[in-house]
Amino acid sequence: MIYTCTLNPSVDYVIHVEDFQAGGLNRGTKSFYYPGGKGINVSRVLNRLEITNTALGFLGGFTGDYIQKELDSESINHQFIQVDGTTRVNMKMKSNEETEINGPGPAISKQQQEQLLEKIGELKQGDFLVAAGSVPSTISSDFYVKAAEICQQNGVELVADTSSDALREIVGKEVFLVKPNHHELGELFDTTVDSFEDAVHYAKKLNEQGAKHVIVSMGGNGAVYVSNGKGFQANVPDGVVKNTVGSGDSMVAGFLSAYVKTGEPEEAFRYAVASGSATAFSDDLCQKQDVDSLLANITVNPLDIGRY
Repeated sequence: MIYTCTLNPSVDYVIHVEDFQAGGLNRGTKSFYYPGGKGINVSRVLNRLEITNTALGFLGGFTGDYIQKELDSESINHQFIQVDGTTRVNMKMKSNEETEINGPGPAISKQQQEQLLEKIGELKQGDFLVAAGSVPSTISSDFYVKAAEICQQNGVELVADTSSDALREIVGKEVFLVKPNHHELGELFDTTVDSFEDAVHYAKKLNEQGAKHVIVSMGGNGAVYVSNGKGFQANVPDGVVKNTVGSGDSMVAGFLSAYVKTGEPEEAFRYAVASGSATAFSDDLCQKQDVDSLLANITVNPLDIGRY
């Protein structure tokens, strides 16, 4: 079973405004609401790719109720810890420029954090846990470290899809997959990653430090994959980018869905790139038919990573 963990979920509110004027009255032309947060995005895409999974994390208030109802409507299993306070709302305004405003999340008590760690402790050998998103300020900064130690003890494969600060905390622990973009990879090693060669070089370092599979997304320049002496490079297909939210999460879901079905890293990497691209070309997260239609347009080439 695949489990996802979202420490700071959100209701994502997307509103389109023509010619936004600061300080004046602006009327939206259309708006959308989505259950959000990186782990929840992974759960939703996995479900669309026909992979059963369970979402874990913290929810509270009427926005938390909305997220649970939306996941129920998509037949996604969930076992959230209920908290005081209200799950945050993140707003994305699309106009002549795109503006994001992320709301604050509720406070999480130590007892509630322990409850979630206990749930993680119930996972069994062969399960996967996707730890996705940053660690909020009200949660212990070493939460993912504790989760990683529990997973390692119980034979659970951990996927770390988090920001550089939280990822830095677990570098050196054994993890199944990490997927930084090239900016996050540079931050992790206190440098700038602006070339394909740099991406491969630092992906190798992550692999050597305990990450079994490393994918580095490089926007329109494609992506690279590194694992134990093997490497691949992939292009991204042509398309009109409509949505910048959830593309990286879709890559994680795409890789996992193909890997658990085939066990083939190259095919899983191709499916990851197709999934991320399909979401970028959609208003919401990708659908399976969108992913499948892009596969033929993605070229995966082997790398001689000994050169880097």
